[in-house]
Amino acid sequence: MVLLSFGVLVVAWHAGATIWPSRSFPAPLLVLQTFLSETASGDLPYNLGITLCRVAASFVLAMLIGSVIGVLLGSYRRADEFFNPWVILFLNIPALVIIVLAYIWFGLNEAAAIGAVALNKIPNVVVTLREGTRALDPRYAEMAQVYRFNALDRLRHILIPQLQPYIAAASRSGISLIWKIVLVVELLGRSNGVGFQINLFFQLFDVAAILAYTLAFVAVMLFIELVVVQPLEHTSTRWRRSAA
Repeated sequence: MVLLSFGVLVVAWHAGATIWPSRSFPAPLLVLQTFLSETASGDLPYNLGITLCRVAASFVLAMLIGSVIGVLLGSYRRADEFFNPWVILFLNIPALVIIVLAYIWFGLNEAAAIGAVALNKIPNVVVTLREGTRALDPRYAEMAQVYRFNALDRLRHILIPQLQPYIAAASRSGISLIWKIVLVVELLGRSNGVGFQINLFFQLFDVAAILAYTLAFVAVMLFIELVVVQPLEHTSTRWRRSAA
């Protein structure tokens, strides 16, 4: 059914390009030819790899920092009351503002780019993990105290298993948000990556190349979503369904 759906989309695209022939609306075959040409030259794999590295680095950074902060705020009420306005503030700052300020304050470098992307995602992770920490079953903490679990055992056997569904939810939403912001970061201040290439082809008015790079990147992210993220989310919530 999925293949049929995409097939209908391609046929409709081809029909529209045939009825309205224009450089701004290339046919699927022209986009495919551009994709093959860019792949053969090595430009597309190189820039796609650079962008995926930035996505991975930003994702890991946002998840680690956001998870730690979220657990701490969910565990300590006074800290949550004090820092909650900060969380709300960062949730509502537009991504573009954070990116521009990062480049102004820290320069047009890789650290500023990855940091800006991560900072846009961290507040969402904080909110999700904070709610997950608030929902922890206190009976497991009491059991850990009775059996004298050390800090590492509490983390491995008590905290992480209960937070798995929330970590999976934060990861799934994080991937979908981060890869879009990475393109903006590359467009504004990097000299490589899919976002930079899209900006370059925009200036050349090469819509076929823009679509080729866009569809290649989207295809990779969909693959990650379907093959990695969704199975992990399914696994993390399996015990809840079994209990029900």
